[in-house]
Amino acid sequence: MSNSRNNARFTVSTVESRVPRVRRRAQAKAIANSHWNNWAHTQSCTPSYTHQPHDDEGVISVIKAAKTEGTTVRPLGAGHSFTSVATTDGHRIQLDRCSGLVELDAANQTATLRAGTRLRDTPGILRPLGWALPNQGDVDPQSLAGAISTGTHGTGLGFTGFAGTVKGFKIVTADGVVRHCHPDAEGIDGELYRLGRLGLGVFGVLTEVTMSVVPAFDLHADEHREEFDSLRKSFAERCKEADHLEFFWFPGQRETLVKHNTRIEPQRHRRPSRNSLKQRLGSARTYLNDEVVNNMGLLACCEIAKAIPATTNTINRIATNTVPERRYSNEAHKVFVSPRRVRFSEMEYSVPLEAASDVLGEIRDAIARKRMKISFPIEVRSAKADDVALSTAYGRDSAYIAIHRYWKEDYREYFNLIEPIFKAHEGRPHWGKLHTLRAEDFLQRYPLFGEVQALREKVDPQGIFLNEHLRDLFC
Repeated sequence: MSNSRNNARFTVSTVESRVPRVRRRAQAKAIANSHWNNWAHTQSCTPSYTHQPHDDEGVISVIKAAKTEGTTVRPLGAGHSFTSVATTDGHRIQLDRCSGLVELDAANQTATLRAGTRLRDTPGILRPLGWALPNQGDVDPQSLAGAISTGTHGTGLGFTGFAGTVKGFKIVTADGVVRHCHPDAEGIDGELYRLGRLGLGVFGVLTEVTMSVVPAFDLHADEHREEFDSLRKSFAERCKEADHLEFFWFPGQRETLVKHNTRIEPQRHRRPSRNSLKQRLGSARTYLNDEVVNNMGLLACCEIAKAIPATTNTINRIATNTVPERRYSNEAHKVFVSPRRVRFSEMEYSVPLEAASDVLGEIRDAIARKRMKISFPIEVRSAKADDVALSTAYGRDSAYIAIHRYWKEDYREYFNLIEPIFKAHEGRPHWGKLHTLRAEDFLQRYPLFGEVQALREKVDPQGIFLNEHLRDLFC
């Protein structure tokens, strides 16, 4: 065990040489009328002002200005949500200057981080101290605040989404009060913890989060192909036996691309000499797989299929067979995360784990009946049940099924075809991905949704943290 784990607490001052420092500076100058697009180019807006505060006081000043003007405030992370959750013509808050470690409590296995910290930066903060986040998804540009607030998750039945690991948080509400929310808090602060850990930014602006951490770990990856029908039928049971199991399926193909990751003790990953043939060959293979096959190759396939739809099935078969089967071990975040350079639109629903096989079979049949040509794979994962009021895994072990469309293609016909299947199986849509559900639908899908609505109205009666999309969801 590393020396860092033998100490009860690490604070910014004790580890500042190894992690980003908490910054205490004057409020940054606001940027006026800066046009914005999200990553997928499905949403755009022009906020009246974009602010990058350094601290709670900076956030408070923005909220006060918005209330005086009668306009709105929306926080923005990396812009990886596909919905209009972050759009506003009012004030925008970016938390990039509110990042870094506040405190590491080894005794309680928690880390307190500023809310603007990017997921991609957390390994560099935590691993040198001997710790890691319990789980991670396959992309990492998101801020912690954005990942928690939209229900981002990884894969594996032993692990909840990010919101399920939150042990406390600090939030600035519409009244300009900095609230410390945790399980033992009283009044509004306690209610915000119970009902607002995952809140899409409708309760206020997160500035700090305290999350569970685990001893640093590596992953052994086994990436291979399996037959689709057999895998979908056994998926629920397979998930119970694996640390992390997910697969990708190009519609119309008999085989899937499977990723099976097993957690192992940290290894010493020795860096060979720069002139070593082994290093050069290893780097070449990594580049070939991650960039040429998974990104450049996928981009080429999507462009060809868009231009000549009749070639889609052939291209999908080539894509399925081209990705190499491989086994390797590395630091966890280097295995979890894959580069995503091909833009797409996405819909993802959570369904009860035991329903996954039927849902996937119905999706396959619907696409076949419609003879729809889809050039992007479907992704299938799982997550552990949790007690987070608006979590898509609230109260049930869940399978996550994500459908995608190349960003230059119209996604509506495809998504409209598949969404009724999700809905018929008690599906809950990912809060940051495209769907058509509204408040009345969520009342049926979340036992605590009515209480969430009442709390939101109580802490923000003027609706300064709402936009049109969020009014549809909560009002």
